[in-house]
Amino acid sequence: MPLHTAYLPPLSWFDTAQKQGYIELEAFEHYQKGSTRNRCLIAAPNGVQRLSIPLEKGKHQQTPIRDVRIAYTEKWHITHWRSIQTAYGNAPFFEYFSDELAAIFHQKTTFLYDFNLLLLEFVVKKAGWNWEIKATPEYRGTTEPTHDYQPKRYAQTFEDRHGFIPDLSVLDALMCCGRHIPLI
Repeated sequence: MPLHTAYLPPLSWFDTAQKQGYIELEAFEHYQKGSTRNRCLIAAPNGVQRLSIPLEKGKHQQTPIRDVRIAYTEKWHITHWRSIQTAYGNAPFFEYFSDELAAIFHQKTTFLYDFNLLLLEFVVKKAGWNWEIKATPEYRGTTEPTHDYQPKRYAQTFEDRHGFIPDLSVLDALMCCGRHIPLI
């Protein structure tokens, strides 16, 4: 069953993909408010921080996910990149990934689905996962990550302040663990 597109999805999303051995994205669903399609969670100095991509009006009117446009009336992409730098600038693998990741954030992609796909391809490549990424040819529905997902612990950047925070964005594990992302 396909997964929904997601903005730097949580580890539980990737755990589901790992069980399938590939990533199939539902390309014909309608945008769903309040989901990870345009939101992610990172570990920041003051605790969990939610990053939300602003979208253009009309997103709630049965708009297919591939047609949802990112709003650039605010410089959210710069704010998100600065938040990522603050959160992971001292992480062990930040310097290995930061230039390529910054380039993705600064290219002003028009559609949310395409932006998420660029980030997904980046993560899969940098994590060393040999997974095919494909889009559904028609609407097939989505599978949701299991709620009983229990990630392996790994050293997080602000663990000394906030303890281990499970199921953050895959970005957290990538910056802290490099290619050795602990899924199960």
